Amino acid sequence: MRTPFLLVNFKAYEEALGPKAVALAKTCATVEEDTGRSLAVAPSAFDLALVAKSVRLPVFAQHLDPAETGKSTGWLPPEAALAAGAVGTIVNHSERKVAWEEIRDLVKRCHVLGLEVVVCADDPGEAGTAAKLGPDYIAIEPPELIGGDVSVTTAKPEVITRSVDRIRTANPAVKVLCGAGVKTGKDVAKALELGTVGVLLASGVVKAKNPEKALRDLAKGLTREA
Repeated sequence: MRTPFLLVNFKAYEEALGPKAVALAKTCATVEEDTGRSLAVAPSAFDLALVAKSVRLPVFAQHLDPAETGKSTGWLPPEAALAAGAVGTIVNHSERKVAWEEIRDLVKRCHVLGLEVVVCADDPGEAGTAAKLGPDYIAIEPPELIGGDVSVTTAKPEVITRSVDRIRTANPAVKVLCGAGVKTGKDVAKALELGTVGVLLASGVVKAKNPEKALRDLAKGLTREA
């Protein structure tokens, strides 16, 4: 991923399923092309392949399992995401928590395949533990602020700075994202000031009355970096 960037999680919102997922992804692609900023999307597993074929944007799975291919009915092995066109995955979101052993094994499997991994963490303690497992990114998202109207950068900036410190101590190679309540370009700019390389967000775009307008404002908060 080119940093800093916005990773838009479509979740399972009705506004971002099926044809609407493709439409939203195309909106993200248009904003990236027009602004020169870096965007990525995380559609539902059912829409991932279609979205990946429809836009030239990095596409992440919302969740994967460290399952082997073959007799794995109902599981989501990394190979399936790779075949569908994904460049990486989110894991351990507060809405889909998993065991540390699963994260460890998934990170290893994904890295063998060349997939990037974004591990979500609720707080600095989780962030420090997750960093030791060697993911590419850790996204700090206090669960109580997810989907809310107040950004974590305003409500709990110390959670971000403490997490950044914990992560850098545990594994300096891991980059940091943040999320929860992020809705404006000012929120994004503040996130970068606090030591992150971007944001993971959902409702601020997906549930917006005008997603393109929201994205353009959010993109203003990003600054170019190698």
